[in-house]
Amino acid sequence: MSPSILSVHHLSKTVRDSSGELQILRDISFEIPQGQSCAIVGASGSGKSTLLALLAGLDTPSQGSVELAGTDLFSLDEDQRAQLRARHVGFVFQNFQLLPHYTALENVMMPLELAGQRDAREKARRMLEHVGLSRRLSHLPRLLSGGEQQRVALARAFVTQPQLLLADEPTGSLDHATGQAVADLMFQLNQESGTTLVLVTHDRALAQRCDKVLTMQAGALVTETAAQAG
Repeated sequence: MSPSILSVHHLSKTVRDSSGELQILRDISFEIPQGQSCAIVGASGSGKSTLLALLAGLDTPSQGSVELAGTDLFSLDEDQRAQLRARHVGFVFQNFQLLPHYTALENVMMPLELAGQRDAREKARRMLEHVGLSRRLSHLPRLLSGGEQQRVALARAFVTQPQLLLADEPTGSLDHATGQAVADLMFQLNQESGTTLVLVTHDRALAQRCDKVLTMQAGALVTETAAQAG
């Protein structure tokens, strides 16, 4: 088996509100080998998005640990976690999260430039051509359809060749046909790059395309199953 890119050990998250303590995540443990795809499913409020934020080191747990590429995320300070994300992690969001005043090309160039990579413009251009947007390089996000915006977001996520891609409802804002096309592209890019994919989704059909499905309920991991791909 491939070494784990992501190891989660006894992860819990508790917050305090006016009514007292609220436990959002309860003692979650699992591992994801390098190159595997994993879907996290469950009803709204089950803790999926909180778990994804913890996997990225964007939030901190009440207890437990997350190892990303062999590094304990929460042994690092916030700046160090940001540097680790920049080296290893790509993101795709439901609402695209493109910078509105930057063209498609500039949006894809940005993570390359932040990483200090040379030839950022040419690498971004090739990536946009690869996702079928060679004629949209100079378009602002508002001039693109939802499907085109998510293709830009996928290009931005994969252009740095991350070890781990975290996707939060990547087809949730799209109609069925467009969502299917975007999902096909995401899995194609994932297979080409050998990236580990962790996907939060309400779509069980999308989840079944992954190697593994983690089912959340009331903040707990209730099942971990191998998906029946197809």
